[in-house]
Amino acid sequence: MEDASSSHQTSAIPQMRFGKIDDLSSRVAAAIGGARDYLFSQQHEEGYWCGELEADTTLESDYIMLHTLLGTGDMDRFRKAARYILQHQNEDGGWPIYAGGPSNVSASVKAYFGLKLAGFTADHSALVRARKKILELGGVTEVNTFTKIYLCFFGQYDYDAVPAIPPEIVLFPNWFWFNIYEISSWSRAILVPLSICYAKKPFKKIPDEMGVEELFVGGRDKSRMHLHWDKKLLSWRNFFLSLDRLTHWFERVHIRPLRSIALKKAERWVLERFEMSDGLGAIYPSMLNAIVALRCLGYSLDDPQVIRAIDEFEKLGIEEAETFRMQPCKPPVWDAAYALFALGESGVPANDPRMVKCADWILQKQVRTVGDWKVKNKKGQPGGWYFEFNNEFYPDVDDSAMVCLALTHVEHPNGRYQRESVQRAIDWIFSMQCRNGGWASFDKNNDRMVFQHIPFADHNAMLDPPTVDITGRILEMLAAYGYDKNHPAVKRALKFIRDEQEADGSWFGRWGVNYIYGTMLVLRGLEAIGVDHHEPYVQQAAEWLRMVQNADGGWGETCGSYDDPNTKGVGPSTPSQTAWAIMGLLAANDTRSDCVAKGIAYLLRTQKKDGCWDEPHYTGTGFPRVFYLMYHMYRQYFPLIALTTYKKVIAQEQGQN
Repeated sequence: MEDASSSHQTSAIPQMRFGKIDDLSSRVAAAIGGARDYLFSQQHEEGYWCGELEADTTLESDYIMLHTLLGTGDMDRFRKAARYILQHQNEDGGWPIYAGGPSNVSASVKAYFGLKLAGFTADHSALVRARKKILELGGVTEVNTFTKIYLCFFGQYDYDAVPAIPPEIVLFPNWFWFNIYEISSWSRAILVPLSICYAKKPFKKIPDEMGVEELFVGGRDKSRMHLHWDKKLLSWRNFFLSLDRLTHWFERVHIRPLRSIALKKAERWVLERFEMSDGLGAIYPSMLNAIVALRCLGYSLDDPQVIRAIDEFEKLGIEEAETFRMQPCKPPVWDAAYALFALGESGVPANDPRMVKCADWILQKQVRTVGDWKVKNKKGQPGGWYFEFNNEFYPDVDDSAMVCLALTHVEHPNGRYQRESVQRAIDWIFSMQCRNGGWASFDKNNDRMVFQHIPFADHNAMLDPPTVDITGRILEMLAAYGYDKNHPAVKRALKFIRDEQEADGSWFGRWGVNYIYGTMLVLRGLEAIGVDHHEPYVQQAAEWLRMVQNADGGWGETCGSYDDPNTKGVGPSTPSQTAWAIMGLLAANDTRSDCVAKGIAYLLRTQKKDGCWDEPHYTGTGFPRVFYLMYHMYRQYFPLIALTTYKKVIAQEQGQN
């Protein structure tokens, strides 16, 4: 919190008296007004909102690595990226994958290597500390597959020791037990170009002093670089490891009859998905891999495809006077939908020109062409929305549902256009429902759990199974358009939600951190669709939220709860997670408990003079246990929704008294 604003705030701290706040309704109204004004001040002139999306330092490390590999490095920018990396080093010398998190071996090795490529020497104090921590964590051999392959590019790891990613996987037919459409869309976009790199095995010689030889425990010669076999002889891990070793053996003896056909198909697959997209998959890792893959295939740096791929990649950069950082992607559709929804909920008229302008922008982003989702959803017709500025092949169910919810708050001058767009999206969402009643994000029935044992699947996101957070949002959206709990799709969704509830009453959050997020979205969905809030499972969820409230009145949960469920709901209070908990409790009809009043007091107390909130912690999830996100706008629109919902509840209760 800034000093100037905190001194101002101490005098304005709401006084609690027996769970009631002095002059509550006017304070809440003032906070809503401030938040609303601030949110409008962030609107882009084209109508959308797009906050920064922040991730860990592996992005900056990989940026340095890529440009070193391509020979296109800008040392001034490398120094800025290195400065940013150093700012995020933990006290113990390593680097975390979320603010305040423990040191992670892959992130730490990447940072160490990135700093060396940027000109730092092994005796630099930051590297001395980092080296000590990395060796404590097991050294280079403990990093994940993607990190190992990137190290292979520079001769710092053995290609024979990394899990094979043969391009032949693109040749498996769609009806085959394993094919690229049985893995998640993001894994597909990351692995297809990486399989080209794996097949071509690029190598760039770097000076010995830039290498990471010293990060092998006991030295590189004595290190076991290959993956360990499972102690249980008959296991899926050993099955896939056997296939892996067999693939390596075939490569060593040059038995690769389909390699050239596979490489051609993989190349075609990548180039097709460059179209109508902000780079391959519009996400950082696949965009980076695609650039390397094109160079491996012989494309020159001045080839239009390479120029375009690098341009899209560089757009993710944020350069400042002293530092340079990269975003994993940009979230304009997501942020615009949520900002629109929050403002509409807070009472901004549906025909307000600023609202209409946003709706106009967002309606133009609707997907009207077939993407990868069609492979497993033959009957569905296009109609969803994606997350980024352009990503036509990969609309997702979560964004589509959120856009539909946002559009309930707008009256577009062309009402028919708006209604037809929404109906197309709802039809597409229905067609994406999975066999167990839930909804996943990008694909249908992408849940063959055995593929998590594939050796290169250690990014912990090989699959895209249905999740309760998305399913809860869809229930809320369907209710807004007149569907009720008697609809067959809704009945199946409700069963899925009941089946997924944890023993303590909470629900897991796949796309937000973590159980607070999942529980909030389910409770909002249940309330909207007409489930009685007296239901024991609803009240059990509300009780769990009350139990994990912090002493300061807020709620918080760290990304560590994905590693250790015993820490669910535990963490320093944040504006977004406090808002989620309040939204969940209000959805369960808890309008009078001290918990809600204290949560509201927390939001009022931490709001800054300009109407916004600060939030140093990551509350967004990319891949659980592997990759986390800080959405810079979560701290703005979620508190606004919570305060608005609370204000409506107070008004309702006062009207009834």
